[in-house]
Amino acid sequence: MASLFKKKTVDDIIKEQSKELRGTQRQITRDRAALEKQEKQMEAEIKKMAKSGNKEACKILAKQLVQLRKQKNRTYAVSSKVTSMSTQTKVMNSQMKMAGAMSTTAKTMQAVNKKMDPQKTLKTMQDFQKENMKMGMTEEMINDTLDDIFDESGDEEESQGIVNQVLDEIGIEISGKMVRAPAAGKSLPSAAAFLQNVSHHL
Repeated sequence: MASLFKKKTVDDIIKEQSKELRGTQRQITRDRAALEKQEKQMEAEIKKMAKSGNKEACKILAKQLVQLRKQKNRTYAVSSKVTSMSTQTKVMNSQMKMAGAMSTTAKTMQAVNKKMDPQKTLKTMQDFQKENMKMGMTEEMINDTLDDIFDESGDEEESQGIVNQVLDEIGIEISGKMVRAPAAGKSLPSAAAFLQNVSHHL
């Protein structure tokens, strides 16, 4: 019972208006179809009167046909107007929904802003940046340590590879003509001794 006296919302009014416009459009279409049917019947009647030589009847029917066609053309104009009104109603409905969404968003943002403490937020961001920098420095130190470990284990092989490549480029066979590289933990020959050894083989 209370629903009968419930105040209609704007959305309810727009829905009712859209429903009425659709009904009006269907009625206009039916009226136009009926007028087109009468038009064909009248054209056939005029042809019949013309064949029988009844000129007066032809004139009367021709005037009626003109009025009928004008009426039919008016249905197109009315239909166009109804379509325009329906489109405007849809646009209004969309704008109302958008306005409602914006209002809800604004209220949400206001609530968030009230609860958000700018000073606390700034401190949180600063703490995050500080801890992030610490983490980056720790990661860099770990990587440097690992690089040192791997570099030390590969120094001997890398040095021997360079020596082999140089000797190969100048056409010296290593086998039997080059003192083996010192084992790990022993000092490598000086640059002068290495060059003197190469010159001797040349």
